[in-house]
Amino acid sequence: YGPVFEEQPAHTLFPEGSAEEKVTLACRARASPPATYRWKMNGTELKMEPDSRYRLVAGDLVISNPVKAKDAGSYQCVASNPRGTVVSREASLRFGCKFDSTRQMKCSQSLSYRWLLNEFPNFIPADGRRFVSQTTGNLYIAKTEASDLGNYSCFATSHIDFITKSVFSKFSRLSLAAEDARQYAPSIKARFPADTYALAGQVVTLECFAFGNPVPRIKWRKLDGSQSSKWISSEPLLQIQDVGFEDEGTYECEAENIKGRDTYQGRIIIQAQPEWLKVITDTEADIGSDLRWSCAAAGKPRPTVRWLRDGQPLPPQNRIEVSGGELRFSKLGLEDSGMYQCVAENKHGTVYASAELTVQALAPDFRLSPVKRLIPAARSGKVIIPCQPRAAPKATVLWTKGTELLINSSRVTITPEGTLILQNISKSDEGKYTCFAENFMGKANSTGILSVRDATKITLAPSSADINVGENLTLQCHASHDPTMDLTFTWSLDDFPIDFDKAEGHYRRASAKETIGDLSIFNTQLRHSGRYTCTAQTVVDSASESATLTVRGPPGPPGGVVVRDISDTSVQLSWSRGFDNHSPIARYLVEARTLLSSSWKQMRTNPVNIEGNAETAQVVNLIPWMDYEFRVLASNILGVGEPSLPSSKIRTKEAAPTVAPSGLGGGGGAPNELIINWTPTLRDYQNGDGFGYLLSFRKKGSQGWLTARVPHAESLHYVYRNESIGPYTPFEVKIKAYNRKGEGPESLTAIVYSAEEEPKVAPFRVLAKAVLASEMDVSWEPVEQGDMTGVLLGYEIRYWKDGDKEEAADRVRTAGLVTSAHLTGLNPNTNYHVSVRAYNRAGTGPPSPSTNVTTTKPPPKRPPGNISWTFSGSTVSIKWDPVVAKADESAVTGYKV
Repeated sequence: YGPVFEEQPAHTLFPEGSAEEKVTLACRARASPPATYRWKMNGTELKMEPDSRYRLVAGDLVISNPVKAKDAGSYQCVASNPRGTVVSREASLRFGCKFDSTRQMKCSQSLSYRWLLNEFPNFIPADGRRFVSQTTGNLYIAKTEASDLGNYSCFATSHIDFITKSVFSKFSRLSLAAEDARQYAPSIKARFPADTYALAGQVVTLECFAFGNPVPRIKWRKLDGSQSSKWISSEPLLQIQDVGFEDEGTYECEAENIKGRDTYQGRIIIQAQPEWLKVITDTEADIGSDLRWSCAAAGKPRPTVRWLRDGQPLPPQNRIEVSGGELRFSKLGLEDSGMYQCVAENKHGTVYASAELTVQALAPDFRLSPVKRLIPAARSGKVIIPCQPRAAPKATVLWTKGTELLINSSRVTITPEGTLILQNISKSDEGKYTCFAENFMGKANSTGILSVRDATKITLAPSSADINVGENLTLQCHASHDPTMDLTFTWSLDDFPIDFDKAEGHYRRASAKETIGDLSIFNTQLRHSGRYTCTAQTVVDSASESATLTVRGPPGPPGGVVVRDISDTSVQLSWSRGFDNHSPIARYLVEARTLLSSSWKQMRTNPVNIEGNAETAQVVNLIPWMDYEFRVLASNILGVGEPSLPSSKIRTKEAAPTVAPSGLGGGGGAPNELIINWTPTLRDYQNGDGFGYLLSFRKKGSQGWLTARVPHAESLHYVYRNESIGPYTPFEVKIKAYNRKGEGPESLTAIVYSAEEEPKVAPFRVLAKAVLASEMDVSWEPVEQGDMTGVLLGYEIRYWKDGDKEEAADRVRTAGLVTSAHLTGLNPNTNYHVSVRAYNRAGTGPPSPSTNVTTTKPPPKRPPGNISWTFSGSTVSIKWDPVVAKADESAVTGYKV
């Protein structure tokens, strides 16, 4: 095979002054025999002499000590072998920046620019007031300030691969005559070209900057009104990523401040390198035949197409017609073999497509595809015997049976391709059949023996059936066949073969007998409906019979649910009828879901029962100002079917609230405050936007009502402050909701008390009694309820040792109205002071007069000793040594056995 490029030279930028002393242009082609290589520079072949700066390394071109004056240009690799020649794409070798004696940078590629103020590295930022053009390198200042005074230098940088070079200009002085505070309209100074050309896929950057005071704002727009997500706008710059033909058009930048505006317009024109739409491929063709090759390329400007043969231009000839992307050969000859290239080019680039043409001249040869040696055929059937020798040009074919030359008849057909077809076969057709093939290169023949067998017949055909989803069924299929041959059964559904390995247990072959091919279907589903075909097949013929299976089931999903006539509590739905799945639709159900829940709920409708022939219904009892989706389900006697796709989301119209807020209560707070609490109303009951609460309250027994409006649905309390509010004063309170459609119903009246105050009176007749060495009982007379300024929650007992301060007292609280307490954890033989206070939610009241109590001494620590006992009948007598209390222990008053 001829050369096929696997690697081609690429455009190369070589930095002048680089430490690298050579440049390499790659070229590698796959070929058999291996390819040899040559190189062209600007269309002229390079000579690879021993002392030349040019040398070949495999197929690569290596240039030593490259010099711009001699080596800059366009290079092409030429690969050849005995099968043909191909040329690579063109690759340019360019040379990068260098600095001359005046420190000027001369480059063959773009630079990036920055400006220094006074010293390095004090770079000027792009802050909206100042701008550095990356097109010209100029520095623009929209409005000068005193801080701009100084020395400026332009800093230019080039990047070639990983090599960076920079240079800065001489410093220039900027002086300000006087600070100018006047305001003036914008004037655009830095602008993009009137026509900006860009290749598809590139990044396009447009610049626009204006003088003005105040500093103008820059806005961008495309005149056709479109705006792409690929736009990246940052005031003076508009950047379009991955630009395409849809981005072509006229763009406008607008500079505006309070004094006026200025605009500028320019076009982006998108062009594209050639790109193949259709290419040629390797082709083998017979000698003397015709051939048409075509290739097509897209690009802007439209690419021109030319053709190469073995690397040389292919002009029109007697048998060769060249017309743009079309190449036509008539009566191919061996000399037309070779490597061909289609070349598409415009000013932005060139692309090459290569293919090998091999013209063949062969005598007929049956070695790769002889006539089948034994050809079985079924009685009364048809047999097809191909004759496909390899030949170029195409061979003339004749068929014989024995010595008899066969010609076309009612039972015999010889196709233009040389295939023999025999129909309505009988036993007399058995024998030797020979195909003779001949062209100008030679002759050949191949013979096969036809053997006639008994035909295959279906003896028990499947019967059509009608069943319900989930039921089981067996379709019968029996057949007879020639006993010398194997018989197989296959089944198809609507002409698609059934794959028993992927049947998920629904299909099973019902018998292992050779002549029985029954099909059992288990747990039938709707998808199992259709025409089942049983095919009994041998290697020579087949017989088929079909039956229709109808599976009845719940209806399919209705289609196209549309919502219209939307009100606050109802909508009108319409839908299209789905498949009834062979059982009439009895009724429809409507379900909905809101933004508050992902679950679907059945809705009330008008009519309540939607008949099976209906395709519209009204949905009622909806929540106002709520987002809904609807779906429709159909049902029949076999069940409820799959739901329709959800409708588009809609929102019911607003209405005044219909439910009063719940959980009305309150109390507590600071003195002179009335705190009212409630449960925030859920979204379901707000019914509209602008939701809030209206409170009405008054002192119990008074006449006039005070009102307060509390906005926002999430509000849950209101505080009313007034110096005239006494402690623990009962108020009557009511609440209702409102939205921008109106007010809702009012709640029942609740009694809420104003803030409590600490109790004003103290308990009296406090008594304390030591019970054990570490325990005491305390009792007292309760305070009168009429003296309370709040709800009495209980009493607080404070107790402290004699000698300690009351602030260090331990505290125990009782709950409710109990008037005694049992204290534990005391120290033995210790004098305690005890006082009692009443408490409520506002705090504790004044203390009672304190009383004193001394806990008892602890019991003796030593146990009784020398314990003995004697039995006498039903009694036992026990004796022990008495315990004598020490001075710090309480006297023994008895023993516990």
